[in-house]
Amino acid sequence: MEKGKLKRLLQRDSILVVPAAFDMISAKIIEGAGFEAVYLSGFGQSASHLGLPDAGLITFTEMLERVHNMARAIQVPLLADGDTGYGNVINVRRTVQEFEQAGAAAIQLEDQEMPKKCGHTEGRRVIDAREMVRKIEAAVESRRSDDFLIVARTDARSVLGLQEAIKRGKMYEKAGADIIFIESPQNEEELRIIGESFDRPSMVNMIERGKTPLVHVRELEEMGFSIVAYAVTCLLVAARAMQRAMEILKREGTTEGLLDEMMSFEEFDTFIGFPEIRSFEAKYRL
Repeated sequence: MEKGKLKRLLQRDSILVVPAAFDMISAKIIEGAGFEAVYLSGFGQSASHLGLPDAGLITFTEMLERVHNMARAIQVPLLADGDTGYGNVINVRRTVQEFEQAGAAAIQLEDQEMPKKCGHTEGRRVIDAREMVRKIEAAVESRRSDDFLIVARTDARSVLGLQEAIKRGKMYEKAGADIIFIESPQNEEELRIIGESFDRPSMVNMIERGKTPLVHVRELEEMGFSIVAYAVTCLLVAARAMQRAMEILKREGTTEGLLDEMMSFEEFDTFIGFPEIRSFEAKYRL
């Protein structure tokens, strides 16, 4: 990946649309569709790697491996979910340095208590804002290059209200975060308020049937957002497609009726990179 590319993308006037990948195949599909960055979703990694909900169950080392593999699989910037930083400021320092070394272009850190929960589910609790400020300051100090961006997310909207969420966002902005992310605003008016509240780029998350209404990317751009993530779109579409395919196979005893809905074996062979592997092998064949 070209160094500093994400920072340059955020200097444009247009909004950056960042679909989330739940595995390496979905990351390559997002890139292949022409999107300029990929979001590594903690929700998706917990589901695909563990088969478990996004409830703070995936570990730092498990997530780091996913970051490394996903960054290697694509050539566009990767924004990686770092949850709470996996502990206190010492843990945050290591998390930031390891994610940066693994090839991510940005890390998202949030102010939830551990164990964290998905931002569109109930039962979340947030830490003291001053503690999160220290985490952000530690993250900024710990990165090797300021091309590696710090995304500060607050979950305070659903716990303490919109004004407290914006107050925290401003504190995190002052602490040095490069991107501010207020999770789960409840309506379009709240989106407009958030989009106008910060000097640094702000991020919004579109979750289909989640707490935040789905708004067109152009409207989000007009509201002042610099990044919009689609955190579960690929995961939910893929899950439904696989569910339907297996129901048809179980019922009909053949996949013949699904052929038009599949990539051909040859297409996938090319997509995943077999031609280059064969070419490399042939180069060194005795």
